[in-house]
Amino acid sequence: MKVSGFTFLRNGVKLGYPFIESILSALPLCDEFVVAVGKSDDDTLDRLHSIRDTRVRIIETCWNEKMVDRGFVYAQQKMIAQYNCCGDWAFYLEGDEVLHEDDIPSIRRAMEHYYADTRVEALVFKYHHFYGNPTWLATSPKWYRYAPRIIRNNLRVYSPDGLFFVVMDKNKHGRYPLAASADVYIYHYGHVRRREYMMEKVNQVSRYWGHTPDFQAYQIDPQTLNRFDGTHPSVMKTWLEKEAEWDFAPNENYTPTQNDLKHRFMMVLERWFNWELSKKNFRLVK
Repeated sequence: MKVSGFTFLRNGVKLGYPFIESILSALPLCDEFVVAVGKSDDDTLDRLHSIRDTRVRIIETCWNEKMVDRGFVYAQQKMIAQYNCCGDWAFYLEGDEVLHEDDIPSIRRAMEHYYADTRVEALVFKYHHFYGNPTWLATSPKWYRYAPRIIRNNLRVYSPDGLFFVVMDKNKHGRYPLAASADVYIYHYGHVRRREYMMEKVNQVSRYWGHTPDFQAYQIDPQTLNRFDGTHPSVMKTWLEKEAEWDFAPNENYTPTQNDLKHRFMMVLERWFNWELSKKNFRLVK
């Protein structure tokens, strides 16, 4: 069983991504790690070369600045990396997603366990979405709580907006992959980078989604936050100390939007009926 990790990046330093930590967290599982890195305005490429691990394979790319439809330029870059993977499993991590060292044996066992079960096309991870600072988790159904991140590498697969996989059984029709749970968390730090990084990130990437940049400070419905009582991956220690935002506290005077009220109601339904109402881009194998 050969495992390929992959990701894509551009301006990772300037935008405050813990991309080095992300790659290092996955390397214990990988026989190779493919990085599609776009031409950057910082030293992202140099930092990637500084990893000095022969398993890391860097592909320099050019982003299509005219592609401003629903993040498809992200999909293009993700697929460049994915289509250069040679493993049996392809393991996708975004530049702000990190694995905990304690979970590495469980992830490997899951890949080995399902390797011979061809019904299983993907492995699904649970998510810790940190928000505001590394002590808070965003937990409403607005935030995807599960996502496939490992996919069989012999499938006809593409990524419509960079965030999920679509399996093409036929030329004109796609579907979500059939998946099993890895029963492990991915630690997502995209919304705890320092505010100046987040503002730069929003200003740069909004155009690829056809959005108008709109970020001044971290603001969220406090009813959708829970305290994080676990431990962070050890590889994140320095980044959390130097690059994370810590000057955040839930705003008890926050005025909920209509979407916030909708998600509050969904959370009530989840408690009453033991439902799980977050978005799922996969189908579990029975």
